[in-house]
Amino acid sequence: MPRASNSGALRTAVRVVVIGDRGTGKSSLISAAASESFPENVPSVLPPTRLPADYYPDGVPVIIVDTSSSIQNKSRVAEELQRADAVVITYACDQRETLTRLSTFWLLELRRLEVKVPVIIVGCKLDMRDEGYHISLEEVMAPIMQRFREIETCIECSAANLVQVPEVFYYAQRAVLHPTAPLFDQETQTLKPRCVRALKRIFILCDGDEDDALNDAELNDFQVKCFNAPLQPAEIVGVKKVVQEKVPEGVNDFGLTLTGFLFLHALFIEKGRLETIWTVLRKFGYNDEIKLRDEYISIPLKRAPDQSVELTGEAMEFLKGVFSMFDNDNDGALRYSELDDLFSTAPESPWEESPYKDAVERTALDHLSLSGFLSEWDFMTLVDPARSLANLIYLGYNGDPASALHLTQRRLLDRKKKQTERNVFKCLVFGPKKAGKTALLNSFIGRPYSEHYFPTSAGSYAVNRVDRLRGNKKTLILQEIPEDGAKKFLSSRESLAATDVAVFLYDSSDEYSMKRAAELLVLVARRGEESGFGVPCLFIAAKDDLDSYPMAIKDSEMICQDMGIHAPISVSVKDGDMNNLFYRIVNAAEQPHIGVPETEIGKYKKRHRQILNHSLVFVSVSAAVTVVALAAYRAYAARKNASG
Repeated sequence: MPRASNSGALRTAVRVVVIGDRGTGKSSLISAAASESFPENVPSVLPPTRLPADYYPDGVPVIIVDTSSSIQNKSRVAEELQRADAVVITYACDQRETLTRLSTFWLLELRRLEVKVPVIIVGCKLDMRDEGYHISLEEVMAPIMQRFREIETCIECSAANLVQVPEVFYYAQRAVLHPTAPLFDQETQTLKPRCVRALKRIFILCDGDEDDALNDAELNDFQVKCFNAPLQPAEIVGVKKVVQEKVPEGVNDFGLTLTGFLFLHALFIEKGRLETIWTVLRKFGYNDEIKLRDEYISIPLKRAPDQSVELTGEAMEFLKGVFSMFDNDNDGALRYSELDDLFSTAPESPWEESPYKDAVERTALDHLSLSGFLSEWDFMTLVDPARSLANLIYLGYNGDPASALHLTQRRLLDRKKKQTERNVFKCLVFGPKKAGKTALLNSFIGRPYSEHYFPTSAGSYAVNRVDRLRGNKKTLILQEIPEDGAKKFLSSRESLAATDVAVFLYDSSDEYSMKRAAELLVLVARRGEESGFGVPCLFIAAKDDLDSYPMAIKDSEMICQDMGIHAPISVSVKDGDMNNLFYRIVNAAEQPHIGVPETEIGKYKKRHRQILNHSLVFVSVSAAVTVVALAAYRAYAARKNASG
């Protein structure tokens, strides 16, 4: 049966590229495998050769690509290697120098080309080796395999005597369909973390009575699901006995524990039965990277640039339940160990890297509150809905994926309707250097104010929930846009499409800072007018604890008046006087038709459209009056003629 590829689609063939020094037997090996006979005359380079689907037990055809060793064909070989699923490198058993070139050239060349596929090392012409040669293959290859972990298998063969020829491409196919690398760490001789996490999730899914052990019925159901064949009672007893002898804690009074379940799968690898583990993983939806295949992650694919994806109420309730389940000490917050345990059935914790790392508020003990937990989920769903849905499923969400995500209405439509039903708002934070953008973001997630200035080279995020009327909460995502990166950010026509509101920060004690913030406001307004994705904007006078320059208030009010936005909002992060800013940002986002800035060009075009529309209305009315008058005249004329 065909196996799943990395993308989750069924693999229709395995492409094996054969490389090696001239005269090492590449073409003879391929020809012997295809014809099951030794060719007397073989071309220097064979055309692609196909081994049919029934050639090997997995039922997947193998396409073998021969290559030239000449320097003139180097680029062509490189192209073929980029398309390879596996690579076979040959050396000649009777030519010692070709063995040396494995590590001095060929394996290094694969790394240079960044070809990251399984490698099979094949010693050809075994029949021509000197009879006095008594060094084992293991002794020769161990140092090379230690250095080049991409080597999957080493084998020697003879095309002339048809010794281990089919095995060469069987191992190549097997390395692709049932790869070792994602499952097992050769150095530590243990299952890799991602494999353990997947098997733990599978164990939990199979543990129907949730007693942390698989009883006989659950073991049998697992066997039937994965292998379409039940276990006999004696076989179940035998499995438990094997486990208990090696790991006593692998079996308890209720059945096979997680420890025992993991041991069994490690045992399969030890015995070379990789296909067994891959069958299990693929039955539960995993691809070759041990992540859920695409068909398990159904997200709204067709969405306009000004639409976004949010979690539904059902998904939120599920997450609240998960939070409560893993809050072992019931302190209303998750410690790092509890959070690690929560994500122990996912390939990895999704929040350990940018942009999620350090994006939400933590408690005084550096733990994650429920509010911070839900904020992080809202953030991940907005940025990467597929990642969010996948992690919901890893955590045990078993509802219809469509019931977990909600596609919002287009922002353009929100603006026309003068309201929005969004629960998650994205706010861009613009401003010149040293205006206090980072300090603002830090204050939003409860971090203390710092006098030290650290320039921001890349946009950072801060996410929190903001209380609204009647106890409602909205999630606000602040994204800092560095001054130097503003033009690049706005270069895309759709740069503002996914934005709900923008704020422009300036140092109220610095006249240049205000002017620069005003310039950024004009840039954003212009992009909004050009693209049709204009957003409400707020002008923020930061560092209100400092003395403002003499004309600061008048200048800032004039800027806001000219641009048609709300009056400036004064704040002081240092003094903790935020003037209800975050509430006001959310309020601006909830009224998408108010506070959208206009440039002079924009105002002119708007007036022009209004005049044009008025003219069209006047013409339409005039035409209608003329038609009515003409109809009345004709009616009058008809009556007059009739009376005459």
